[in-house]
Amino acid sequence: MKGPPLSFSSLAGSSSPSSHPLAPYGWDEGWEAEFAPYAEQGLLPGRVVRVDRGQCDVVTADGTVRADTEFVVPRDPMKVVCTGDWVALDPGGDPRYVRAYLPRRTAFVRSTSSKRSDGQILAANVDHAVVAVSLAVDLDLGRIERFLALAWESGAQPVVVLTKADLVPDPVTRAHLVQDVETSAPGVPVLTVSALHGDGLDVLVALVGSGTSVLLGQSGAGKSTLANALVGADVMDVRAARDVDGKGRHTTTTRNLLTLPSGGVLIDTPGLRGVGLYDAESGVGQVFAEIEELAERCRFHDCAHQTEPDCAVRSAVENGELPQRRLESYRKLVRENQWIVAKTDARVRAELRRDWRRKGAEGRAAMEIKRGHWK
Repeated sequence: MKGPPLSFSSLAGSSSPSSHPLAPYGWDEGWEAEFAPYAEQGLLPGRVVRVDRGQCDVVTADGTVRADTEFVVPRDPMKVVCTGDWVALDPGGDPRYVRAYLPRRTAFVRSTSSKRSDGQILAANVDHAVVAVSLAVDLDLGRIERFLALAWESGAQPVVVLTKADLVPDPVTRAHLVQDVETSAPGVPVLTVSALHGDGLDVLVALVGSGTSVLLGQSGAGKSTLANALVGADVMDVRAARDVDGKGRHTTTTRNLLTLPSGGVLIDTPGLRGVGLYDAESGVGQVFAEIEELAERCRFHDCAHQTEPDCAVRSAVENGELPQRRLESYRKLVRENQWIVAKTDARVRAELRRDWRRKGAEGRAAMEIKRGHWK
């Protein structure tokens, strides 16, 4: 079946992008141009709002339809249909099928918990990655840095939202917590909100009022409450977190795409227990930008910032310019990312083996010198 290419004018009777039926979901002239070859085949555009076991809900100009993803089931898990994808859909039939998805502008990816450490796409075509962190429990700055590394790597703008601010009534304590997070999130907006009382939501609403935002965080971080506050309705189930550790059960079990009354689109996600890096070298570099800048002043370009002489990074730690915790977190994420990349890249594996052998030889030589000194 073939038909004329779909356009803003043919679907909405106007050449204005804002009048297109899918404009509230992010459709624009760029997506229209990408979709042109599929329009010539008579396929319809739509955006995936939910994926569930080989099927997905797709919002189209005529409403939301259920479609099968049988024709888009590659062996590569990075190429499966994901919430946020723009797809080419059969114009009719029972069942209807997704025939292809458009090239993604951005993609939020983590590694799976499998032994192979495959990538798993959590959301596609995202402009803002909103990391929800509860103030009701002790801050885990290392986990925040991990989320931010993945967010930067995705191509989206990260935002940290400190939720449940009403549970930290002391302004001095709250200010210290915000400062700790800001130190761990250079270049990232850090907002403090109480979704229960509406405090601080106006700034967040303005920030996510355009484009697509994905809401990330652990169970119990208050994501569903925050999503309901942004949407202006109880669209997500909410359950109280445990008092003992602030953790909650998975009230959100799938990734859902929701339109916001103030504009913009929100993808809510289930609580994430594991946040493994997946080829996020540049993301780690952005999270630890100050360390990367310091490293440029080290004597050796491949300095590991451990025992090498004239190490600017270690000097910054000793002078109190750089927190020791930041350096340890940086080392941990760099090692983890190298390990993930090495599992699929033979060249990287070879480089790591050479590095390990070199460091082992240096360590043995140092021990021999010490033994000679002790004799």
